[in-house]
Amino acid sequence: MNKSFNPWEMACRQLDIVAEKIRLDPNILQKLRHCKRTLIVSIPIVMDNGKVQTFEGYRVQHNLERGPAKGGIRYHPDVTLDEVKALAMWMTWKCAVVGIPYGGAKGGVVCDPTHMSLAEIEKLTRRFTSEISIIIGPEKDIPAPDVNTNAQVMSWMMDTYSMNVGYSAPGVVTGKPIDIGGSEGRLTATGRGAMIVIIEAMKHLGLSPENCTVAVQGFGNVGSATAQLLNELGCRIVGVTNVSGGLFNPRGLNIPQLTGYLHSRKDQSFEGYPEGDFVKGSAAANKALFDLDVDILAPCALENQITKENAPQIKAKIIAEGANGPTTPEADEILHQRGVFVIPDILANAGGVTVSYFEWVQDLQSHFWALEGINQELHRIMTRAFQEVLSIAEREKCDMRLAAYILAVSRVATAVRLRGIYP
Repeated sequence: MNKSFNPWEMACRQLDIVAEKIRLDPNILQKLRHCKRTLIVSIPIVMDNGKVQTFEGYRVQHNLERGPAKGGIRYHPDVTLDEVKALAMWMTWKCAVVGIPYGGAKGGVVCDPTHMSLAEIEKLTRRFTSEISIIIGPEKDIPAPDVNTNAQVMSWMMDTYSMNVGYSAPGVVTGKPIDIGGSEGRLTATGRGAMIVIIEAMKHLGLSPENCTVAVQGFGNVGSATAQLLNELGCRIVGVTNVSGGLFNPRGLNIPQLTGYLHSRKDQSFEGYPEGDFVKGSAAANKALFDLDVDILAPCALENQITKENAPQIKAKIIAEGANGPTTPEADEILHQRGVFVIPDILANAGGVTVSYFEWVQDLQSHFWALEGINQELHRIMTRAFQEVLSIAEREKCDMRLAAYILAVSRVATAVRLRGIYP
């Protein structure tokens, strides 16, 4: 990550822009520019070699005015407190824009899980969960998977929290395996939500899936699901990247086959896949990807990927932000001037938290829903949110990001105003 880039400053700048646009009460803005609660913990664990290594972890709750906190946990060597604070703020807006009753939170541990054994990751997860257990809970703060965490990590978190409280508490996390209270459809929910709003954008712009080409940055859980679902609708996926590099084929990649190939490789590398041109190294691959002449670009990796340096070269008609914060404000201005239709992160990747909300409701009620009903309800919520944001964008003659922020911040501000300041 670019060390000069500060995601918290970017998040606050985005808030300031919309606050000025909607003439937000300065007292409410003052409150929203601060996180409600920040917890920093040290996590000592005994590594496989017998030595003790201490990691640093964070859990940040940005705002709880509309309900309990919700947000993922990421394990990554570049995690910083400012990054986690920004992600928590973005979660607040994300939950508000799709109208689900949560506030925003986020967590992270500074580590490199690619160089850790499964046993070490389990120890890290259990100790981290114990340390943050003072502020999480089914009615307080509900973590979920994020970068480098998955259903297994959520299982360990749920079990650790349950051991601490003395009873099974499946509602403390979402993104769990179905066998212990997880929800149908959760694994692909973020990608499915992205697909839904991309299709809505296509309809708005008069495009048809069978005539559209797609490039996906970050072929992890979100990117691969987005690619797979768009591919099923007739889109041609011509380029994908991950940490190993990129794979390109102008005739279109066979996404199910490629996914199977990656699963067969421990290093998750595209290298050696026969039906595409491999570009080694993530930097070179991402540059090649962003330069592609495609209809849709889906950045599904990390923050700060589309900047003022590379935005002028992007040829896509639609950018759907599967990642959180992939586009800087300077790049936003360039893309807007060039007529690129950007579906902002707080809308484009809100499918994950929406189905997490479904999972949480199912856990609290001990009553589980069928996949068909989950996908229908997700489609209803994502389509409604897209149309609400589009309506604001057309009314205010602004881009979709500002429109989404107007909707989200207005909803949170209303909750702040109604609840007042305690005491």
